[in-house]
Amino acid sequence: MSLSATDVAKVGVLARLALSPTEVEAMARQLSSIVGFVSQLEELDTTRIEPLAHPLDTRNVFRDDVPQTCLTTNQALQSAPRHDGECFLVPAVLGETGAA
Repeated sequence: MSLSATDVAKVGVLARLALSPTEVEAMARQLSSIVGFVSQLEELDTTRIEPLAHPLDTRNVFRDDVPQTCLTTNQALQSAPRHDGECFLVPAVLGETGAA
């Protein structure tokens, strides 16, 4: 299967990539090659193959979720570098000013 430059340009827009015409042509060749490799899978007879979600046997390794007592607010804030008695105070990351 061959992808056109228009197909690749559309994928570029969806991926929010600014591709030059040269890059679109190069990507068209590369993506067509990848799609060609994937299309080879259609040649396999999979009628007797069971669908699976993972190729390896998996098992849950987590413990049971058992309710337990948790820290009080004072205990949680005890080792916090900055707090206001109810909440942790952290530096603003979006340029907002405030108590932190």
